[in-house]
Amino acid sequence: MAKGPARAEPAAYREARREHTSLTAAAEKKLLVWMAERLPPWINADHLTALGLVAFALGGLGYWMCRRDALFLHAVNACLVLNWLGDSLDGTVARVRNKLRPRYGFYVDHMVDALAALFLLLGLAYSTLITPAVAIALLVAYFFLTINMGYATHALGVFKISFGAVGGTEMRILLALVNLAVLRWPRITLAGRELLLFDVVGLAATVAVAFTALRSTAQVAKRLYDLERI
Repeated sequence: MAKGPARAEPAAYREARREHTSLTAAAEKKLLVWMAERLPPWINADHLTALGLVAFALGGLGYWMCRRDALFLHAVNACLVLNWLGDSLDGTVARVRNKLRPRYGFYVDHMVDALAALFLLLGLAYSTLITPAVAIALLVAYFFLTINMGYATHALGVFKISFGAVGGTEMRILLALVNLAVLRWPRITLAGRELLLFDVVGLAATVAVAFTALRSTAQVAKRLYDLERI
């Protein structure tokens, strides 16, 4: 019986090099390793990834509950801490325990991040603290940034965790501070007009995220053009 063509062995997978230059990166890495080394063995990376997702789902619910009482913003801030714990610690636990699954981890982590952002910002959109269109615009800008990050990682083999001094941890801290500010000043007067504070911050964040995404896209495209110049 004739044998079919031999199946080619899959090429060895090389994990993308990580670039993390945020303000808190060095201190955060030491803290996460310290926590991972002391975590009970029955808690694994998947549990922590799930915690990050559930935390932002509850955070979105907290924003929605602000329709009744703005004090639910404290619950949202607690969810930001839980999300940081789950989202930042899952990969560290896998590395510390030498149980790395780089392809699975990269894919699941980023899909979970996308769902988490969707839950959180949809909750904010229905909170009455912000004009819904502003929250949706911020969500679209964030998705554009993450799409660019995914494609850039595949094309260059470099995973940019932060842009300049700002990464995920800094964004959580800024959002928590905005939540506290909104508790005291839900509306502000700007150029003689009364505006929702979250609208002002949300529009500024949308412009910043969109600019970062477009700038990164141009930089990656130029780098790839130079690498493959004919």
